[in-house]
Amino acid sequence: MKKYYPEGARADIEAVEKRLSSPAELKNAFLSGESLEARAVLCDRGHNLDVDLRCMKGFMPRKECAMGIEDNTVRDIAIISRVNKPVDFVITGFSENERGETFALLSRRKLQEECAANYTSRLIPGDIIDARVTHLEPFGAFCDIGAGISALMPIDGISVSRIPHPCVRFSVNQDIKAVVKSIDENGRITLSQKELLGTWEENASKFAPGETVPGVIRSVEDYGIFVELAPNLAGLAECALGPRAGDSAAVYIKSINPERMKIKLIIVDYFTGDGKSPAADYFISDGHIDKWTYSPETSIKRVETDFMS
Repeated sequence: MKKYYPEGARADIEAVEKRLSSPAELKNAFLSGESLEARAVLCDRGHNLDVDLRCMKGFMPRKECAMGIEDNTVRDIAIISRVNKPVDFVITGFSENERGETFALLSRRKLQEECAANYTSRLIPGDIIDARVTHLEPFGAFCDIGAGISALMPIDGISVSRIPHPCVRFSVNQDIKAVVKSIDENGRITLSQKELLGTWEENASKFAPGETVPGVIRSVEDYGIFVELAPNLAGLAECALGPRAGDSAAVYIKSINPERMKIKLIIVDYFTGDGKSPAADYFISDGHIDKWTYSPETSIKRVETDFMS
């Protein structure tokens, strides 16, 4: 099956570079229907895009800039925001301007419709896919799942450990793995990532009582301080004056209790940090998941995700 990449994350970039090397190569790409990628350099007053094809200019009419523009289900910000960023497209033809210069006519919409028909519409909940983070909001991360098609990962799906904002986990243009959480009646896809970051036991097995380890303070409550040890694992430290959410900390592990999914900690030291965690460690990175159980079998609390329900 043809591979559809998030914009800016193509694995076949060398082949794309070859096609952009000459007008003859661009014509071959047109005849074969190949998708290409190049940088949008201008959005004009009519919200058409100029694209730098290196060997010639590319012109993308407004209605060809994104699926949904023509019927107003997608706003023009989806066009404007592509300036100075890579866009994927197919060449639909060639024309000449008033000076006799040849330029290529481009369509991102056509490629997105092809991607939707051949790839995203065939996805089902539980499928693990590649994605690229495109935009961060307090409620979640928007991701490109192929050819500029967007999907939302809500903040509560990013990790088991609660976070104040997606920016402590992700940065724009970061390539990530995601699992399809749900698909609504309009084909909009919701993503999750926490199911790929390991169960409680898988994460807890990296730690042992008596160790002093790094962590990030996530919240300060009346009854204790929650410290993240890994994106899918947090422990509770005794109350202390001074620590604030977002601070980095060194914590001593007093005990680990799988039955209650509890890790007791003591804060040894803390200091101002950016609140960000190390890069995610994926325990699952491809394939499909029907059901994921976070909690240990012996735990009195059941925490799981059923992708079949």
